[in-house]
Amino acid sequence: MGKDPASDEVGAALGAFVVGGAGPRHSVLSRIFAQAGYGAAAPYLPNSTVQQMNKEDRVRVTVSAAARNPHRARELVEGILGEYRVAGIFKSGVDDETAQKVQVLRSAFARIDWELTAEGDIRPAGVGAVVSAEGRPAIEDQLARLRRATDDPALLLGTAKEMLESTAKYVLDAFAVPYSSKTSFDELWFHARDRLHLHPRDVDASTPGGVEVREILQATWSIARMTNEVRNIDGTGHGRTLPAQMSPELALLVVREACSVAQMILSSLDTTLGR
Repeated sequence: MGKDPASDEVGAALGAFVVGGAGPRHSVLSRIFAQAGYGAAAPYLPNSTVQQMNKEDRVRVTVSAAARNPHRARELVEGILGEYRVAGIFKSGVDDETAQKVQVLRSAFARIDWELTAEGDIRPAGVGAVVSAEGRPAIEDQLARLRRATDDPALLLGTAKEMLESTAKYVLDAFAVPYSSKTSFDELWFHARDRLHLHPRDVDASTPGGVEVREILQATWSIARMTNEVRNIDGTGHGRTLPAQMSPELALLVVREACSVAQMILSSLDTTLGR
């Protein structure tokens, strides 16, 4: 699981867009590299009589340096992608060669568990699983924070819990079920699952696959409950530390699973309401 969006393959795929001098100028690339703290990886001296690296090699070398020392890898990669977006690389209707390069880049990100959107943005794989819908500003805001906060695992856990709580409230609002600021996380989720008939008890265990479906539904609740519990241990706000056994990679896994559960609940709601 890739905590940072940099690898040798990503560097090669990004470099392919500037073959033959295409894309951003050397000075623009130098600015992006320096701002992210990787300016020394592949410098360019325009007035030097010494042979200089071409733009493709500079991008490859710098992104590879970020893969080895990823303290600001996301900033570097997002800076490069930002210039590519300005250049129109991710616009619809690009030529076949460019479209193929975009697909290669998307595959390179996918191999380190990152997603490249159609607009040329990156986010951890799975965090974007919750589809957009009108009338859910709280959930949308929390999703936006999750997509940005990969360098702060404690904030990730806190925001994932908030998203799950907002999801349960969204379901209760849809069914006009009252709740208050004193209603616990467990209560919110019990009533939300009850309205959607997603409790294990709602499944007939005597039917083929019934026992397995019960266990799956129980697992979705376990994910929601443990996300809340681990957040209560130490998962809110910048600067907080993780629980003793929680690595940044595991924190990101929790977020992905929380997003999958939220998507399942919201999809079930849409089906129940016939929309």
